[in-house]
Amino acid sequence: MKSILESFNLAGRIALVTGSSTGIGLALARGLAAAGAEVVLNARNADKLQQAASALRAEGAKVHAVDFDVTDKAAVTAGIERIEREIGPIAILVNNAGMQRRAPLEEFAESDWHTLMKTNVDSVFFVGQAVARHMIRRKRGKVINICSVQSELGRPNIAPYTASKGAVKMLTKGMAIDWGQHGIQVNGLGPGYFKTELTQALVDNAEFSAWLVGRTPSRRWGEVEDLVGAAVFLASDASNFVNGHILYVDGGVTATL
Repeated sequence: MKSILESFNLAGRIALVTGSSTGIGLALARGLAAAGAEVVLNARNADKLQQAASALRAEGAKVHAVDFDVTDKAAVTAGIERIEREIGPIAILVNNAGMQRRAPLEEFAESDWHTLMKTNVDSVFFVGQAVARHMIRRKRGKVINICSVQSELGRPNIAPYTASKGAVKMLTKGMAIDWGQHGIQVNGLGPGYFKTELTQALVDNAEFSAWLVGRTPSRRWGEVEDLVGAAVFLASDASNFVNGHILYVDGGVTATL
């Protein structure tokens, strides 16, 4: 019988992580590689992608870098076919690519709305669909969509972002319903407030940081490494009967008023 620790081993599996040249995406890729996976990094900026791949290779990871725009359906289709043909079957998909735009809702630009929705929602649909078609044929696969505490909670000046992450939550459930019969588990990972390049301005804002730490039962910002265990769980055989679930890694923010 397989030991419980063996059920978390990702050796022999290929994991594609979108938006993985920096921040949470890179941390998740590093964690999956540490659990044994062969990782495919993806982003639009080929130079930053190669730098990230080189850094992981220096740590002993088996890494590939494939740049394509996840908001472009044709580019996604071609990119996924290239990975399947040249690297191997994608066993794990992490839909991490995303962005933020801040403004009062009554002043929010239409162009920013469409850009945000394309990046945060369309990409999950495009990449998820393209990868799932191969997983369905193989009768197995793991899909992890990166949600957010804003899949549940709002904040001033980010209404379109909360709308997009709410959509990702429900798309995750829909994917699980449609693809579960094919041996595929689709779950969401919902980060709280984490220290990354994108949140550095908030980290440096003493007033905001004091409010956040006071609001968070764990009384601190999240570190990207805090997400790795949850991601490995959702990517591994340990979660084979977990489907359509959103796992919030938020220090307890969604548990309290």
